[in-house]
Amino acid sequence: MDDGFWYAVPDTLTGRVEVGSLVRVPLGSRRVRGYVVELAPRPSGRLREIHAVTGDLAVFDPELLDVLRWAAHRYVAPLAVLLERAAPPNVAREVPCPATSRRPGADGELAEWVARVVGGVSTPPTYLLERPGRLGWVTAVAAVVGDGRSAMVVAPTEIEASQIAEAARTLLGSDTVDLVVPSMGNRDTTTTWAKVAACPGRLVVGTPRITTWPIAGPSAFVAVEESRRAMKERQTPTLAVRELLRRRALRHRAALLFVGPTPSVEALAVAPEVRRSSGRLWSHVEVVDRRGQGGLLTPDVRRAIAATVSAGRDVFLFSHRRGYAPASRCVACGTVRRCPRCGSRPDRGEACGRCGASLGACPECGRRRFEPLGAGVGRVAAEARRIVDRVVEAPDRGPVVVGSERDLLNVGRPSLAVIVDADGLILASHYRAVEEALRIMARVAGIVSEASGSRTMVQTAMPDHPIFEALRRADPVPLLVQETQARASFGYPPAGELLVVEIRGGAVDDVDAQIARAAGDATVHGPAATPRGRRWLIQGADLAGCRTALRSLVQTWRDAGATVRVDADPIDL
Repeated sequence: MDDGFWYAVPDTLTGRVEVGSLVRVPLGSRRVRGYVVELAPRPSGRLREIHAVTGDLAVFDPELLDVLRWAAHRYVAPLAVLLERAAPPNVAREVPCPATSRRPGADGELAEWVARVVGGVSTPPTYLLERPGRLGWVTAVAAVVGDGRSAMVVAPTEIEASQIAEAARTLLGSDTVDLVVPSMGNRDTTTTWAKVAACPGRLVVGTPRITTWPIAGPSAFVAVEESRRAMKERQTPTLAVRELLRRRALRHRAALLFVGPTPSVEALAVAPEVRRSSGRLWSHVEVVDRRGQGGLLTPDVRRAIAATVSAGRDVFLFSHRRGYAPASRCVACGTVRRCPRCGSRPDRGEACGRCGASLGACPECGRRRFEPLGAGVGRVAAEARRIVDRVVEAPDRGPVVVGSERDLLNVGRPSLAVIVDADGLILASHYRAVEEALRIMARVAGIVSEASGSRTMVQTAMPDHPIFEALRRADPVPLLVQETQARASFGYPPAGELLVVEIRGGAVDDVDAQIARAAGDATVHGPAATPRGRRWLIQGADLAGCRTALRSLVQTWRDAGATVRVDADPIDL
């Protein structure tokens, strides 16, 4: 279906049909919605006619269509799915373009970048190393828009997008800045889409949903903290904001700006101009060696928590796990407790939180006493209450708040942050563990107050690990360059390519052989049994041919009733 069908344009629609038009066409005995992806002379007498054009505006232009075709191939998805992502939720009608006012240029770290963009000079990708939540860079983007050009800023969450839009509106006025967030209704979203698509000289700020939106005359694309997990879709198609904006910038000959404290290895691989903002990227970091010290919180950390609370200042205790503990083991024989039905590692209690099955005794020795492994939010909170009163779990607020990464935007600016188990991040069982650990710990350190005496304490049994030197120096680039070299030795991205295929249910036979044929010379690992079915990992230097072969295979499996997920460029293996 990706090749589409040819239709004739009737005289009544002459001049209204263009690439990107949303139309109603006959297909068999039905009328269906379609997108115009090509116009060319054809023998009209042998073609059925388009019935109607829906809406006043094209959903995409030829440049955006090229990007969507590329994304459909890279993420092994039907082209129609990508075209749908460029469209508004309702039928778009033409709207009047609000008047925009011009503003003077910007100074600071991005003054040269602004001059290039405004001057129409070819601009390589730029990475501004900036502390989380610091929005001085918005002035540069506002200067581009104030010169009559359009720009798009994509942020990980609604909270961050709203903060960026508010900062931009103080510089450009509310009539020039459009905010698109998930909480908006379909009507408002469609109206905003129409302005962004038709009116040049505007700034659109939003969450990743806007990455595939059309934009009138784009001059700059901006991705905020592109390495965050929220900047990549979990469900098929597993679009990555970084890669889509990079492709759009190339196709539209626009500038590409990344902003954040820690680049991804993939972002550094495109050799961006790296610029650093003034001031520290995150708070002072104190590494606490927990070797030989029992307990969840070391004596130094306990004293720091008590002293900070006594001084009337706030504390944030960070755990990378929700619940009480990520796992537990039998006190007698050390066997890790698992659910006998689904295989998950359950939290405390006698029933599995995932499937409800009874957990029972240890399958190895029959004993019923288990001890927690690792530090979940609940366990950290319980330990902290032995030091001070008024310890709460996020999203509640108090002098001592315990939470995970999802809570970082809502805990204010504490004077002390404690990363309870850095080793659990560094030793995570995926190939991005070091990069991910650096990113998360830098985010935690980045929320800490910039007032004198504020700090982040990191507990570890590996104080000599290179990641802590990067944290102390507030300089992520050398470590990430080292990670790039380490990944290349294993053929991991960005040196190689990875694809994950997951299949659940359906009358699908001989999948192993089909995937092996599609992979060609690439290496296939699996299948592995997971709670979501069977899972294969395909690894190779160039998987372009494999992606092409998988596109038809995936549709065949789905037609047979299977649920199929393809994860291109997976974060976890």
